[in-house]
Amino acid sequence: MPPKNNQDDKDKAKNQKEPPNVVFSGNPNESAPDETNPAGVGASRIPQDSGAGPFAEQMQKLLAEKQELMDTLVRRQADFENYRKRVEKERHHEHRRGVEILIERLLPVLDAFEQALAGAEAAAVPDYRRGFELIHRQLSDVLSKQGLTRIESLGKEFNPHFHHAIDRVETKEHADGVVIAELQPGYMFHDRVLRPAMVRVASAPESKSVHVSKHTN
Repeated sequence: MPPKNNQDDKDKAKNQKEPPNVVFSGNPNESAPDETNPAGVGASRIPQDSGAGPFAEQMQKLLAEKQELMDTLVRRQADFENYRKRVEKERHHEHRRGVEILIERLLPVLDAFEQALAGAEAAAVPDYRRGFELIHRQLSDVLSKQGLTRIESLGKEFNPHFHHAIDRVETKEHADGVVIAELQPGYMFHDRVLRPAMVRVASAPESKSVHVSKHTN
């Protein structure tokens, strides 16, 4: 077998090391391409996006419209919440007013029960009295659960907001301005005076002085 030609091997190795000649067309002043970034050839010649300005303005306009819509939504939600609270408050007020009217109409019935219990016939018949007491208690409990309370008057100082004075009695047994008798009970409905109590109020007796005049002739 004939030995290999060393000269042929050297020529082959030389051809593998030397890169082929590259011919660039165009402007000779342009820089050669970067070997580390072949894709960057001609990158400096790419024109800037002429639509960047209008796109940014459109984006700012859309963001402003979005913020305006969010502000409008917040205001509408606040208005609706205020409307809901106002309707709920008015509904509660109307309900309380209806209960108040009903209780006001039932007060004469309550007065009639108390007058019947205070009568001599009720005291003479124990069963009759107990029946009235039971009905009176039931009616009072129903009304008190709705917010009705009785005004305490006896022994209290006269208050024009809660009492209506029918008579004033001169007496030394009670201090001046103290309620000594209750002719008709008064009632409160929650924090409002539904009916003032008709009372008799004590009055301090006036001091009487006798003036003696001497006449000279």
